[in-house]
Amino acid sequence: MIISLALSVGVLGGLCTWLFLSTQAFLIWAAFIAWACFFHSGGDAAAFRTTIVSNVFGVAAAWATGLVLATLTPGPVVGAVIVGLSIALYILAAYIPAFSSIPAVTYGYAATFAFLTQNADAFTPAAMLSLTGRNALLLVPFSMILGACFAYASALCAARIRQALLQPERSPV
Repeated sequence: MIISLALSVGVLGGLCTWLFLSTQAFLIWAAFIAWACFFHSGGDAAAFRTTIVSNVFGVAAAWATGLVLATLTPGPVVGAVIVGLSIALYILAAYIPAFSSIPAVTYGYAATFAFLTQNADAFTPAAMLSLTGRNALLLVPFSMILGACFAYASALCAARIRQALLQPERSPV
């Protein structure tokens, strides 16, 4: 399974990178986080759903927290309390089955704050409420959803490759 997975993820990972870097419209690192989340969550159809729903929920939780932080511009202590409360809330949301994968939610949350903290111009109320690529609520989940799609495709391709490698050779007669 490792060989077929290496072939599949290697080819599709290269294709994904080419697509993302050619268009410069998506976050390749967010896509790879979702890709890893998919395999971490089981690498099947259920993992695909979990990855998308939980990553997007994590993005939404971080975006809402970021908007509060950008609006209030609190100091480090108040900011830390706000972030801590938001984390507690998204963990409590695990009582809802759709959000029960706390690691998958955390990946979306962390990816959003990675984007916001590395792009100061995106960490403003104006950018966060815009309909542009500077809005983390639009850019991060879209990138993660595409990453989950590539992940699911890589799992399906790996299964096909594995099946082909395990097929006994047929006689031409």
